[in-house]
Amino acid sequence: MIIENNINLDHIDLSILRLMQDNSRISNVHLAKELEMAPSAVLERVKKLEQKKVIVQYTTRINPAAVGLKLLAFISMKASHSLGCTTTAIELAKIEEVQEVHIIAGEDCYLVKVRTADSASLMELMRNSFSKITTIVSIRTTIVLETVKEQQQLVIPENKKIS
Repeated sequence: MIIENNINLDHIDLSILRLMQDNSRISNVHLAKELEMAPSAVLERVKKLEQKKVIVQYTTRINPAAVGLKLLAFISMKASHSLGCTTTAIELAKIEEVQEVHIIAGEDCYLVKVRTADSASLMELMRNSFSKITTIVSIRTTIVLETVKEQQQLVIPENKKIS
């Protein structure tokens, strides 16, 4: 997901984002009350943030263990193609167990986050999915033993104009 940097956000937009990030189910009325604005004005701003792709999705965060996805791994991959080629990244992103794909600098080309039920299902993922991507030349896997902090929330600046 690439978002252009030419989006202007004022302090009200940032306040809306902060409130919605804390609770995406916050009602328009509660947003308006917090911001001391008319509900119609807040709704218009939220719609504009959606149109500008500042707000890209509303989602529910689920405990992975509750649905049997107890193993978290980060996989570094090297590909045979040149830097900047996204073919492998696109193929990786199509794999259901892959949560994140990052093109990285350094010796490896990609850093991939996956969740599976256990080590056997991770091995199955590697054999049945990753091995079919012919541009991957090496894989290094790091299995997470315990997670201390994991979040998607961003640090949204206070009262600054962002452009």
